[in-house]
Amino acid sequence: MLRSPRKVMRLDRLGSFFPSRLSFMRTLIRMIVQEKWRFEKALSDWDDNGFGRAVWYIHSPHGILSFVAFSNDLAPEDRTDRVIAERWDASFALLDGKPTPEDIERLEANVPRQEAGRVSPKELVLSRANKSVRLFDHVSKCLARGEQPDITELAKVGYLMRTTAVYGNGKFGLGDYPKAARNPAFCGPFRAEMLLVLMVRHFQFELVNHVARAMGGKKAVPLAADRAAVLGIGNSTGLGMAPFIVRHPVLFHHWINAREIALARVRSTVAAEPAKQARFQILLDRAARHVEQWDVDDERQQARIVELRRELEQFQHYRLKPERPWNDLYQWVEGHLGLEAQELIVSLLIELYPELVDSLANDMGESAGGDIDPSMRLGELKGIIEREYDWALSIDFSDAGAREYFWYYSEDKEEPRLGKRFKEPGADREMRLGMGWYVSELYQRLASLNASELAGIVAEFLLREPQWRLAVRRVMTTANFPYAEIRDNTIGAELLAIDMLRCKLSFFGATKFDPRSDKWTRITMFQGAPLIDELTSPHADDWWLPVIDGI
Repeated sequence: MLRSPRKVMRLDRLGSFFPSRLSFMRTLIRMIVQEKWRFEKALSDWDDNGFGRAVWYIHSPHGILSFVAFSNDLAPEDRTDRVIAERWDASFALLDGKPTPEDIERLEANVPRQEAGRVSPKELVLSRANKSVRLFDHVSKCLARGEQPDITELAKVGYLMRTTAVYGNGKFGLGDYPKAARNPAFCGPFRAEMLLVLMVRHFQFELVNHVARAMGGKKAVPLAADRAAVLGIGNSTGLGMAPFIVRHPVLFHHWINAREIALARVRSTVAAEPAKQARFQILLDRAARHVEQWDVDDERQQARIVELRRELEQFQHYRLKPERPWNDLYQWVEGHLGLEAQELIVSLLIELYPELVDSLANDMGESAGGDIDPSMRLGELKGIIEREYDWALSIDFSDAGAREYFWYYSEDKEEPRLGKRFKEPGADREMRLGMGWYVSELYQRLASLNASELAGIVAEFLLREPQWRLAVRRVMTTANFPYAEIRDNTIGAELLAIDMLRCKLSFFGATKFDPRSDKWTRITMFQGAPLIDELTSPHADDWWLPVIDGI
């Protein structure tokens, strides 16, 4: 049985999600391994400081892709991780096919300029990154001396480079999602973006090794695989990511639905073979160690981590039942542990049964649906609201605190922002992301109709009052796709937008959530993932909640 949307789609639970084997980084790696992709360095034109350009060809059964990288000399005063920055240490593009020399010249003139530049539909994804200057310099100097950097120093930062936005879907003239999705390699959500980040991770290793060789000559050694495994790609993510999961309800439903079906399949297994029980203990021990290595400055999240550590220690004493063991285990966890522990155990259970869950990833990119049924009776529409939006009808939106915030696009960068409705201007340009309020208003309008009017159809109603079109579509979508709607107030004073960010990032596969406020967070991507030359290993997919040995 699937968990109820009333339970799953609350912000505090969504904000406790962990990555799973259905996360997009994991599904990308599995596809690369299964299809035996090959990576070929086609160009490396760097000076001794690592400034220049490089190209890799990515050979897949679906055709050749290219990763193009530009490394630049960046003055310290120009280094900032804000999305509005104009200069970066490095910029990248993922292309469909091989770039011509003219393409490379064109990209070199435009990609490092980011928003001031323009690209073509041949390019699918664009990004930029800055070095962690202190760690990059430390690692390159160690390697130049013929020494490996200390793992503890690597673990403190977790990356040599960090990105901010990873752009796709037509931004700056890029090829849009329908174009990318024609390539079977990108049929899953955000696979093109995840592939670019994977290549940025490889690029940082190539770059630091190159700089070390230039400094140390014959004494220099490359970064060892066990050191490289510690390093992912850093990322800072803010409010720009949050509206996506509200504005793409059908797609969001499919993400959550796949995860819930996966959990239900595991819970329905009748017995646990000894090998599965042993694997469960291995993964539980790994999760506990991963959490022990996770510390943040944010007081709220650190308190949750400390509680999670305590609860995982408590959970070690749990003993599996002989019949329907995973269902009993989940029920015990739900009754005794907090949300962080509950959702970590959900990801752990999913990890145990690739044979039951991996195929679900094939359906996570579907976004069709959510159409209006013009023939529906208004009384039926009213009934759906009463059933699916009872949480919204219980909120008193006449209370100013229930409408504390409004979402808007900033005029300069067209990035989503949160404003305070009663203290800041701009509410007249509000984005419709407070769906609970909007549907509640629709309900009040329907409740004002008499029985004869409620027998009328939606088409006639919307012809008279077209302002309700979005709300009507939303209600019908939620009726057909029950995990489509966040069942909490996304504009109220109690809103913690960080919960929306963590939910989406968990589906990306991010770890080490490090909130810097309630509106933005730092994460690490691909930490613990196999290196490019390890993708033929039978263990290439075994990197859920990675642990750093030696610290």
